[in-house]
Amino acid sequence: MQFTRNVYQNLCDWRNSQDRKPLVLRGARQVGKTTLIKSFADLYKNKIFINLEKEIDFEFFNQYKDVKTLVEALFLRNNISPDDISDTILFIDEIQESPKAISMLRYFYEDVSKLHVIAAGSLLEHAIRKVKSFPVGRITYLYLHPLSFDEYLQATSDYLLYEQLQIVPVSISAHKVLLEKFNQYAIIGGMPEIVRKYITNGSIASLPPVYESIWATYKNDIEKYAIGDANAKVIKHVVNSAHLYFDQRVKFQHFGNSNYRSREVGEAFRSLNDAKIIQLVYPTTSITPPVIPDLKKSPRLQFLDIGILNHELNIQADMLAFDDFSELYKGALIPQLIFQELLSRNVNTYKKPIFWVREKTQASAEVDLIIPYKDMLIPVEIKSGSTGSLKSLHQFIDRTDHPYAVRMYAGKFVVENAVTPAGKPYLLMNLPYYLGTMLKLYIEYFINNFTI
Repeated sequence: MQFTRNVYQNLCDWRNSQDRKPLVLRGARQVGKTTLIKSFADLYKNKIFINLEKEIDFEFFNQYKDVKTLVEALFLRNNISPDDISDTILFIDEIQESPKAISMLRYFYEDVSKLHVIAAGSLLEHAIRKVKSFPVGRITYLYLHPLSFDEYLQATSDYLLYEQLQIVPVSISAHKVLLEKFNQYAIIGGMPEIVRKYITNGSIASLPPVYESIWATYKNDIEKYAIGDANAKVIKHVVNSAHLYFDQRVKFQHFGNSNYRSREVGEAFRSLNDAKIIQLVYPTTSITPPVIPDLKKSPRLQFLDIGILNHELNIQADMLAFDDFSELYKGALIPQLIFQELLSRNVNTYKKPIFWVREKTQASAEVDLIIPYKDMLIPVEIKSGSTGSLKSLHQFIDRTDHPYAVRMYAGKFVVENAVTPAGKPYLLMNLPYYLGTMLKLYIEYFINNFTI
């Protein structure tokens, strides 16, 4: 079972590029990198697949000192004529296992540019530290994430719903069904193996062993993230404790009721952040662009996938009883998913979403999400409730020079005129949760079509 991935078109564009460089597909383990490239490789006459976790393939890069000789040997081994080089793809999987292979990527571009070269790997940030001559400017990056909601709809063959999701603004008639499908997605998440299992069995009860297997793989990778045994112990503690703090900003000192110091926990979190498993999201105090994260303030934790988080919290059975997940954990789960959706749109560059804080003795405030649009920062609250309960959003609106704000909730799409308690009129776009991947498009629609 193969899934339609949004990044596939980016791969096609790369294939047709006149100035094509070796492409590195980045992302955490088990988000579908290998499956995607093997599917994409069907566009080529010839395919060469190398996995550097296999000793025979790993040694290939040690046997040859230059790329031209390496390619000649690969073509001989795979019975491919050199005349077919322009219609041949070389896929180097798990490239993080060989710093030498990473450094050699530049020479594929310089010496055998007609060959289409794609590498994939996780933990690349850790491997790059060991590369003496990194091929800066000689490679192209693409990023892959867990399935987004629109990819999930295609995976479950809900093509009519997928088409409805692309219409701006979304039809009111599609709202109920889209919300029900989104709630299903919010429970199981977007890890390809999980989605595949769910489509096959149609039962959430069959999924826990798969979640356990995926999470165990990440835990087993700890020694690869770690710098020494002491660091490995701290990372293990952080991984085992982090899900308990998903709904709050965290302090590194004594994290998870431990005796670990701030520096030790910080190093552990940064390793997990580099691996894209548990990421650190820092706030900004800016009300106008550019958005500058304040690294001195306490961050939030962003998990790779909402389904894995739900499993770790052991709440998936409880979630089945809710129509509006903002009622669960005081609504803290939905921001996790909206951030995950926004991250899924980062295919060419990797930029984390960001939230806003104002920390004053008498009037602290925190807005769930800030979206840059031209010369404005648009505040986004992710919660249910009346407009009168949007205290932090009102504080932001009172301080900014534009009238646009967004609330994401379980209700229908509607734009309304509102007024802050301080008396400033503004426009509030109420957006259903399932439009998370479309948020930036809707903000553009909102600003271009509504004025006070």
